[in-house]
Amino acid sequence: MPVQYTIRGAGAQGIATDVEEAISRGALAPGAALPPIRELATQLGVNPNTVAAAYRLLRDRGAVETAGRRGTRVRERPATTPRSLRGPVIPPGVRDLSTGNPDPGLLPIADAVLPPRGQPVLYGEAPISPELAEHARADLSSDGIPGEHLAVTSGALDAIERVLTAHLRAGARVAVEDPGWANLLDLLAALGLAVEPLRLDDDGPLPDDLRRVLDRGVQALIVTSRAQNPTGAAVSAPRAATLRRLLADRARDLLVIEDDHCAGIAGAPLHSVAGCTQRWAFVRSLAKAYGPDLRLAVLAGDRRTVERVQGRLRLGPGWVSHLLQDLAVSVWRNDAATRLVHAAQIAYADKRSGLLTALAERGVVAHGRSGLNVWVPVPDEPTAIAGLLAAGWAVAPGNRYRLVTAPGIRISIAGLDAAEIDPLADAVAAAVHGAGPRSV
Repeated sequence: MPVQYTIRGAGAQGIATDVEEAISRGALAPGAALPPIRELATQLGVNPNTVAAAYRLLRDRGAVETAGRRGTRVRERPATTPRSLRGPVIPPGVRDLSTGNPDPGLLPIADAVLPPRGQPVLYGEAPISPELAEHARADLSSDGIPGEHLAVTSGALDAIERVLTAHLRAGARVAVEDPGWANLLDLLAALGLAVEPLRLDDDGPLPDDLRRVLDRGVQALIVTSRAQNPTGAAVSAPRAATLRRLLADRARDLLVIEDDHCAGIAGAPLHSVAGCTQRWAFVRSLAKAYGPDLRLAVLAGDRRTVERVQGRLRLGPGWVSHLLQDLAVSVWRNDAATRLVHAAQIAYADKRSGLLTALAERGVVAHGRSGLNVWVPVPDEPTAIAGLLAAGWAVAPGNRYRLVTAPGIRISIAGLDAAEIDPLADAVAAAVHGAGPRSV
């Protein structure tokens, strides 16, 4: 049957988004045929290539499929909308043998691992455990982050990648902090995205730089709200207000991704910029506070972004294990774990401030308002790295993190002992001032 819904849009992205919205609302039912490319192009007054590109976007997102002579149709389970969770209606009294699920009573994990109240999660169930959703919404709400739409991913970088691929294609321009997270820079290169450097100070991204990248037509912005890697910057309240005004006034269509990877131990309050644009995502990871092997991050965002992320998850891993989600909730709610995380935050802050003070006493400029790292500008990275290594200290070269900013080195303070601070500061001062390293 020809599609009854009138598709709108001018560009490929707009057409694809309009179709997605129609599928999500039920205006386009599973199996509904989309108009032939040339017919829709004539109807919209656009080039057929534009419609073809829109249909490719929809196929990439798992919303439609090309069915030979039947044309392009909405998938029976369109991945990027909640409709993909809807199975067939089973009449009362009919034995359901359609799910492909194992027998929960024959799963040893139910008795061996799950608490007595637990039941195995089977195919087709909600991807987020109710307990995790409840806790995450309360946790995010306390920081002013809307938590109506949530997804769970395998860590912060997984969340960021999924959000980027949900909205952007190769060649799109993305503004990132400079210096910035090395793994993120590598990811952007692997995705074929063009990077626009965004300089920052201790209070976060510089407003003038944000204006510059907006003028250059960036399509996405990635911000680390606190514990910025590698500089330790934390977005201050005045800076957040300025950035939000700029984004709200000039970039309502910009995709904003905010990374809160160090929640719990950052040592700085959260001043968020997420939610001031139409497309946004806020990512909170557990790895730094609870352990890198707890591969879980909570993603909040606008409805369309979260639906696309969840839809793509369903076409790949399906969901993040509820066993892992239950573990996350249990450590979040555990009083002893909460005390340990709080103690870790204090310990990291003491180490960070101790090293910054010692470096300042030796005339060395350094940065580290929050998080697990201290950033030290140096005249020459290889010389500083070699000098410190000869003195018995291994630190990270800044070229892993820099795009256009000046040389520097990153010192991770998490494992630093109080007795090591002064010898380390001596060695750094010698490397920076060119006096030759001291042995330790």
